[in-house]
Amino acid sequence: ITGLSVRHVGERFQRSNEMVSQYFCKILFIFSSSPFYSTFVWLPAADDVQQKIMGNSRFYPYFKDAIGAIDGSHICAAPAVEDCPAYRNRK
Repeated sequence: ITGLSVRHVGERFQRSNEMVSQYFCKILFIFSSSPFYSTFVWLPAADDVQQKIMGNSRFYPYFKDAIGAIDGSHICAAPAVEDCPAYRNRK
């Protein structure tokens, strides 16, 4: 949640990097397992695009095929050279 590295979290809470990593893996497993994931995570329907975006010809072409948004995540991508500007991270 904080976006800090394992080393920073371990330093902040006075725990070893190994312990922080172990608990991170445990929590990740819990959130991605069937009871939690199937109860609290769902993909939006195709018609879940907001009317404000759907009615605006400026924005809709970019969102028409989107199935959701990932906020605050960095996803590594290796696009072709001509597509690199579209995949550039704002940070």
